[in-house]
Amino acid sequence: MKIIVAIKQVPDRDVPIRIAAGGKWIEESDLQWAMNEPDAYALEEALQLKERSGAGEVIVISAGPERVGSTIREALAKGADRAIHVVSDDLGVRDALGVARLLAAAIQPENPDLVLTGLQSEDLGWGQSGVILAELLGRPHTTLALQVEKTDAGIKVKRELEEGWFQSIELPTPAVLTIQSGGTKLRYATLMGIKKAKTKEMRAVNAADLGVDATPVVVLEQISAPKKQKNTQILSGSPKEAAAALVEKLKTEARVL
Repeated sequence: MKIIVAIKQVPDRDVPIRIAAGGKWIEESDLQWAMNEPDAYALEEALQLKERSGAGEVIVISAGPERVGSTIREALAKGADRAIHVVSDDLGVRDALGVARLLAAAIQPENPDLVLTGLQSEDLGWGQSGVILAELLGRPHTTLALQVEKTDAGIKVKRELEEGWFQSIELPTPAVLTIQSGGTKLRYATLMGIKKAKTKEMRAVNAADLGVDATPVVVLEQISAPKKQKNTQILSGSPKEAAAALVEKLKTEARVL
């Protein structure tokens, strides 16, 4: 089974973020970068699928500037067999459709059995690239996948629904899946894996050579830091009544229960 995993390089979550002049994006000059965590779960699922079957190939694909190569090498060190780097310096002006078009154009010649993506990116959080990619490739698709098993007819997928419910569905292959975070335990790159990654193939494809329209359908006009607000509410009534009112507010207003 040939599996392609789309990964994205995002700002490290522990690094302070500053908004760039103009307010349209963040200041990237002093950032540290890391693999998008939801995509790391997609990679882990692909590697486990290959290990369970005892054969196959896992290919990672990522779009972005030259610095993306470090994240691709990390994926290779974890066990991916080879990689495709879609070199693009204008990824920031492309929306989810534009990025999916780039990925689809680079994926089509590979004709994979499965394409896996993370549920969403940690920087923009659109959660659309995997769904759009499936449409562009003309393949069946499902989201929120926790476990994937190969069957004689295709694959069996366990999906996470709301309120603790799960769903098992079967799909023919080739297919596209977006993987839910937390379904498996992520592996670390071993020293041997890091050494092997240096010799694995990482093929560069220029975005301009793919002939994909970069005109965005959705334009990000402005970003801003969350405003700090303080709002104190006094809950009246008996302790029991106040506790019930607090629980209701945590459910309906804060949405943490």
